[in-house]
Amino acid sequence: MTNPYNLPSRDWRDIRLGTVDGLRPRPFLKPPPLRACVRVGPRECVRAVNSKRPVNLDLTTIKFPLPALTSIAHRITGVILFVGLVFALWALDASLSSPQGFEAVRETLATNFLAKIVAWGLLSALGFHFVAGIKHLLMDMDIGVELESANRKAQVTVVISAVLVVLAGVWVW
Repeated sequence: MTNPYNLPSRDWRDIRLGTVDGLRPRPFLKPPPLRACVRVGPRECVRAVNSKRPVNLDLTTIKFPLPALTSIAHRITGVILFVGLVFALWALDASLSSPQGFEAVRETLATNFLAKIVAWGLLSALGFHFVAGIKHLLMDMDIGVELESANRKAQVTVVISAVLVVLAGVWVW
């Protein structure tokens, strides 16, 4: 816990315990209020944020930077992969159950346009999620957390993901 009174650490410990030298309470030293403030004295603070500012909660009018968009898309592709896992596991179960099941899944993926779209969508989501996940792992290791490098990593993520999406489309069709 930090010292909000700018007193020596021993005095701050005594204030925290409610006593000075363990003898009497110091009721006149109250803890600072729980709000954002700029300290102007040992017991005074000025609000750093104007609370009268309007709050814009309409997400359609906010222009997100590219790193934020890639982070949001990473979460969305995670949900898509979670839901798509049902279809992938169903196809795996059907294809491993018998040779006829394998032929049925192969034929469905070869002839059914909707099955191709689902397969392409899952592969595209997997590619983007993988690349964005590597970007997040690098950020967790404090590599490229500055604004310029974060923008550059987001651009690289989008480009590599676009290449993977095209390759997935070529492979599915």
